[in-house]
Amino acid sequence: MGYAGWTAAVVVLAAGWAICAWLLARTSVPALHLSGLDQRQLFSAHALARSRSYGRGADLLWAGGTLAELVALGVLARLLPSRARAIGLGRIGSAVIVGMVLLATLWAVALPFGVADLWWQHHWGLGPFDVVSWLLQQRAALGGTAVFGLATIVLVVGFAGRFGRWWPLAAWPVVVGVVALFVFVSGYLQAAGTDPLPHPWLRADAARLERVEGVQGTPVRVEDVTSFTNQANAFTVGFGPSTRVVLWNTLLDGDFSRRQIDVVVAHELGHVRSRHVLKGIGWSALVVLPALALVELVTRRRGGLADPANLPLALLALTVAALLVAPAENAVSRRYEAEADWRALNATHDPAATERLFANFQRTSLQQPDPPLLDYLWLENHPTLMQRIAMARAWKARSGGGR
Repeated sequence: MGYAGWTAAVVVLAAGWAICAWLLARTSVPALHLSGLDQRQLFSAHALARSRSYGRGADLLWAGGTLAELVALGVLARLLPSRARAIGLGRIGSAVIVGMVLLATLWAVALPFGVADLWWQHHWGLGPFDVVSWLLQQRAALGGTAVFGLATIVLVVGFAGRFGRWWPLAAWPVVVGVVALFVFVSGYLQAAGTDPLPHPWLRADAARLERVEGVQGTPVRVEDVTSFTNQANAFTVGFGPSTRVVLWNTLLDGDFSRRQIDVVVAHELGHVRSRHVLKGIGWSALVVLPALALVELVTRRRGGLADPANLPLALLALTVAALLVAPAENAVSRRYEAEADWRALNATHDPAATERLFANFQRTSLQQPDPPLLDYLWLENHPTLMQRIAMARAWKARSGGGR
């Protein structure tokens, strides 16, 4: 294929990628004007000062942890190759050893920042400083992450050895398949140890909202998190038969009214209705191939990823790339969260409870209602509290009221 042929192929692929990204980014939220509210009219000066002070410390811990991770990967990329080549266990065996070193190092580097963040939350009254319980909670996620990470490492190193410089094309569908399998299984694993909804009224409300959202039969569970946090949260995990909605039991401790809890349940069921987990897998399919191509490009001069010694350099390149594209990733996440908010408003017809819910989040989690721009771009994967309150008011204005 000549130069013109390659150029045409690249243009076609880029156009196809852009169309798929546009389709995945579409939501059911109408065009709304969500700016103009003054946070000082909704929150006291004391509350805003507390959230700013807490946010500055959290930002410093995130920046320190990110810098430490980059430095650790840089050191490993410089020192580990010579030692990796001396392992003598073959390509796959060496890849497993190097992968274990990478995962263990990154875990060790992140550990002190995680403990410091736990203490910072405790300092501001957001949870107990129970390091043991926190570590046990981390262990539950660490095992699955380690298995997924090692499986991916073995897969891509094996493909690089088999297909040479064209290995990204061969590995792409397999890696996406592994991601989809991991997400599917996570629906069962992350719901393990949770309990059924404890109150008859809550079970009745959840069943009613499932009917309204058109997602009947979605299990809604409760997780006890009081051993490591006082903050309130909920999440949706899995897809298909593994779909689960999980509420933290801190939502049910009396700080939130029944109507506010219904808004949270409707929000999570909105994620299910909009198939946001499946769309996330779709984004993985779009992102994985460019990411694998970047790894091939960065490691090519050192022999490519067929040499497991280049794994630290590959992971360093991916970490830097992830940091650079984080604003775009967060922008997509905010669109999906906004769609779940809009579906919750349509399901509950309760903008007043929605507004009070988000005001409560400022108090119980010390969220900044209108965070600084850098925070918004790199750290905020949800709309700001002010945007969410503005959406509730916009829904009320469009619908002519509500409950």
